[in-house]
Amino acid sequence: MKIGFNLLVLGGLITDAHASQLQRLAALGYDGVEIPILDGDARHYRKLASCCADLGLERTASSALLGTDNPCSADASIRKAAYDRLRWMIDCAHALQAASICGPLYAPLGYFSGNGPTEAELSFAADTLRAAAEHAAPAGVKLVLEPLNRFETYVINTAEQGSAFTRRVGHRNVGYMYDTFHANIEERSPVGAFEKHASEFAHIHISENDRGIPGRGHAALASVIAAARGSGYHGWLTVEAFGRAVPELAAATRVWRDLFPDLETLFAESITFIRRHWDA
Repeated sequence: MKIGFNLLVLGGLITDAHASQLQRLAALGYDGVEIPILDGDARHYRKLASCCADLGLERTASSALLGTDNPCSADASIRKAAYDRLRWMIDCAHALQAASICGPLYAPLGYFSGNGPTEAELSFAADTLRAAAEHAAPAGVKLVLEPLNRFETYVINTAEQGSAFTRRVGHRNVGYMYDTFHANIEERSPVGAFEKHASEFAHIHISENDRGIPGRGHAALASVIAAARGSGYHGWLTVEAFGRAVPELAAATRVWRDLFPDLETLFAESITFIRRHWDA
């Protein structure tokens, strides 16, 4: 098992200005960081990879489709724009030397049709992601799809849907993940859903019910961590907390207030919580 920290809480583009936070995460014993890829280019992420490597921090990546780039669209030109955006994410993740890029890569964040996903939409999205996976595989970047709660997407909300959609894509370089925040909303039994699909998860986000410090809320984080260890999971347990550093994401995720007193407390309490419950 490896412990990571998602850096979206710092901003949408991680730069030299965040060096002190990276140093602090390394000093606390984090194995790696999850770098948001929302802006920038391959050159920027190549430089960032070197900075992280010097600190002993491995990298995963996260991203989201924003605006009109929609793999589900019936309009071929819109699907092509989404595919081009996914290729850009993959190229940046490759430059970052990230083993995976996770997120709701199947639909734009916060976009709704007014109905559930249609068979055609799921088919269009699967075709787009399959094509993106062909580009990602030679780069060594796995696409890890993230089910989100119903207030952020209508396409994939549960582990069952994530499993079914991943099978629909049917590409060895596409997997899906478990996020404790979204599961707390969508799963009748968050731990039961984890246990049912444990062997399939390629990544795990540890995120409290209020998006704040893990262990201070009521999400079943300790039970999920125990279930992960019991299942033989050896991947990432990555902390995901949100703040207001990225206005467009704060709006999409409805973060209107501060959810932790300061970054030092967030960093230190999070890794202590995960270690304690993993060891227990």
